[in-house]
Amino acid sequence: MRSLGSLIVMGLLFIAAAQDVLTNESVIKMVKSGLGENLVVSMVQGQPGKYSLTPDDLIKLKEAGVPDKVLGAMIARNAGGGAPAAAPKAASANPDIPQDLDIGVYYKKEGKWEPMLPEVVNWKTGGVFKSIASAGVVKGDVNGHISGVNSRNSLKTPVEVLIHAPEGVEYTEYQLIRLHDHSDGREFRTVTGGVMHVSGGATRDLVPFEAKTVGKRMWEVVMPVLGAGEYGFLPPGAFGSANSASIGKMYTFRLLE
Repeated sequence: MRSLGSLIVMGLLFIAAAQDVLTNESVIKMVKSGLGENLVVSMVQGQPGKYSLTPDDLIKLKEAGVPDKVLGAMIARNAGGGAPAAAPKAASANPDIPQDLDIGVYYKKEGKWEPMLPEVVNWKTGGVFKSIASAGVVKGDVNGHISGVNSRNSLKTPVEVLIHAPEGVEYTEYQLIRLHDHSDGREFRTVTGGVMHVSGGATRDLVPFEAKTVGKRMWEVVMPVLGAGEYGFLPPGAFGSANSASIGKMYTFRLLE
């Protein structure tokens, strides 16, 4: 057999569910019925409520025996502070760009971001191909050679490009380079270790570009005006190291008219 207290609670729950919202009068009735403070607080937090809480109303509630803890719950409920809401997901700087892309360079095709497939770069300096595995990182003015006359990535104007860089890398460390036809492949000239304060032909193939942040270590490139031809984004570290032989990679694309 259920106790009298449980029957009272069930009756109050039924009344609360049947009415649209709890009010000042509802709370006073629950308190005067002998319900415990914690139970009344739970009712206020869990049921819809619309309370009048002017200074005069608070005085009347207090005179009616409503505890401070219950008054606090009513005030919080009126302010929208009921049961805690689920934390919203962090918004992307650009909702059209997925934030779970792998490290790399992407281009937009038919509304979707597609990976820009990289190609292998062979380096030569002083007119001779050098093995970086034996010579270490080549510093200074170098030429890069890519086999094949065309990139597998064909883009049309307007070009939309996205860079997702590794930890600790900024988009300014990438080089946008114009490629030139050479025999059975494409070649370009650049410098290792940055391009600031470099003059002469070492920077002849560099194309300046800007980018805007669209996520964590993600930038959407503000593409400069480019003519038809072959281009590529050269990532930092593409010049190799003592254990990477004489190859690196470049994210290439062919721009069509």
